[in-house]
Amino acid sequence: MRPFEQAVTEHGAVVLRVCRAVLGPTEADDAWSETFLSALRAWPDLPDDANVRAWLVTIAHRKALDVVRAGARRAVPVAAVPDVSAARSDEPEAALPDGALWAAVAALPEKQRLCVAYHHVAGLPHPEVARIVGGSAAAARRAAADGIARLRSTYAPHEKR
Repeated sequence: MRPFEQAVTEHGAVVLRVCRAVLGPTEADDAWSETFLSALRAWPDLPDDANVRAWLVTIAHRKALDVVRAGARRAVPVAAVPDVSAARSDEPEAALPDGALWAAVAALPEKQRLCVAYHHVAGLPHPEVARIVGGSAAAARRAAADGIARLRSTYAPHEKR
């Protein structure tokens, strides 16, 4: 079996992009770290013929779900409840060069966001995506296509196709 460090080097950037697409840039680093900590523990038992990228994306998916569930249970203290939600210019997405793209990805319905992240960002085939998110390969293909179409219409509505 090859060294774990090699898997981190080869797939670390893809897993980080997947975490960012699923969770946004604020929580992505923690999910990335948790993904590779879990992967390191399980590495000795991984079969030699395993698809390491798909395996790591599956772990990242589970870690992302854990972050979402934990966030749903966590209360957010505020000094005063605002009457209207206002967009903030100091959001982490605004600091990224592709902040508008991250916001558009975050606005996708969950299944579309996951299918876009796992297929287009991680490069997994649709059957693998379907195994991770549930459903058929055809449904994963459709959700990814619908997500990309929505991104094209919201992120770059004036570009010619």
